[in-house]
Amino acid sequence: MVIRPSEPSPEDIISRCPSGNIVYDEINGIWICADSGEVIAEHVIDRGPEWRAFTAEEKERRSRAGGPINIALQDSGLSTIIDWLGRDASSRKLDLKRRLELIRIRKWHSRTRIQSAVNRNILQALNELERLAEQLNIPRFVREEAILIYRKAIEKELVRGRAMESMVAAALYTACRIHGVPRTLDEIAKHTKSSRKDIARCYRLLVRELNLKIPIVDATEYAQRIASILGLSGATARLAIEIINRAREIGVTAGRDPAGIAAAAVYIAALINDERRTQKEVAAAAGVTEVTVRNRYKELTKVLSSLKLPSAEEGEGKEETARQEAK
Repeated sequence: MVIRPSEPSPEDIISRCPSGNIVYDEINGIWICADSGEVIAEHVIDRGPEWRAFTAEEKERRSRAGGPINIALQDSGLSTIIDWLGRDASSRKLDLKRRLELIRIRKWHSRTRIQSAVNRNILQALNELERLAEQLNIPRFVREEAILIYRKAIEKELVRGRAMESMVAAALYTACRIHGVPRTLDEIAKHTKSSRKDIARCYRLLVRELNLKIPIVDATEYAQRIASILGLSGATARLAIEIINRAREIGVTAGRDPAGIAAAAVYIAALINDERRTQKEVAAAAGVTEVTVRNRYKELTKVLSSLKLPSAEEGEGKEETARQEAK
């Protein structure tokens, strides 16, 4: 019995044996019943490699499998790349004639990789996204999510007629929102040529047309980042998160900017733990204005009296003291 791709698999044939005790003879390509010696199947196709290896090092050396698919590349890493070393397979240097020939081949090879406007747009967008992600210190998995979003936008022809920088920034901001990485539109717009308004418009377009599920921004993530930027201790960051959680239970955070709530919570926690930071410093780290920090601070001190928070006047007095010490 010859097993072909359209026929039952070896697992199905093994289940047909009454005893179920079947062994596979790799040399002869047959399935044999270990109890009766009956040949269950023969001429089985071996879909493994044609070479043999007796050690792990030899198996690794003979394996011809390439690297995994990388969606961060324009062709997902599946195309051939001509090396620039100028050496042959034996690591010998090539002569001048051969090197000039390879330069011409390499030039036409790079040109043939981009055969349409879509491929050219993807290549430019990937370079722009990599540059923007490096400046914002975005993790690798968030970058890959942004690339997937941008590729889906190209498939639905959402990029046509819109600035490539705006769509790339919007895709990166969307990926940050999906994975809970605290980055604001103002931070992203600061490193691009596009305005905040254009990026926000493209972001709403991506969410609407691609049916993306965007989770609600958590102010605790902003609090950790703000505390890290200001160089505050872990105890202060934990206290700020506790303040945010209590404010959320009471309902103070509803309808408020998460960055403003986080900035006020970090400011309060720093005052309580005697790690004085001015409202200007906290506002700059959070990307909000001093007025926002001051207003959220007054709201939190009114409703969270159980934490023994300093009043607005005491907080402003401590801030004035910090300014005098800084001078």
